Amino acid sequence: QVQLVESGGGLVQTGDSLRLTCAGSGRSFRSYHMAWFRQAPGKEREFVAAITNAGSYTDYADCGKDRFTISRDNNKNTVYLQMSSLKPEDTAVYYCAGGGRYSRRLYDYDYWGQGTQVTVSS
Repeated sequence: QVQLVESGGGLVQTGDSLRLTCAGSGRSFRSYHMAWFRQAPGKEREFVAAITNAGSYTDYADCGKDRFTISRDNNKNTVYLQMSSLKPEDTAVYYCAGGGRYSRRLYDYDYWGQGTQVTVSS
């Protein structure tokens, strides 16, 4: 089992960059595939990016391609989401998730953080 805590969200302007951090607890962290999802007000939670347990493969939704980079440091039990060229439509609560499957599907992830708010002003 792993507990996840996100940080790094905030209020930024269009075009700014932001790095989100997800800190995991437990020795099993390195065995889990990890992902970032986001949920805007009134919308469903959507996939943003995923990374395999060893960090060998990454996957991005169209919303994040060429602007977002997911990475992890298993020695620190940490996953990152580096976001650049932020747009108002990126405004959402961003969630870190971990699970046994490398997937874009919400339900393939067993462990979730509490979320961190990202607000991009125009």
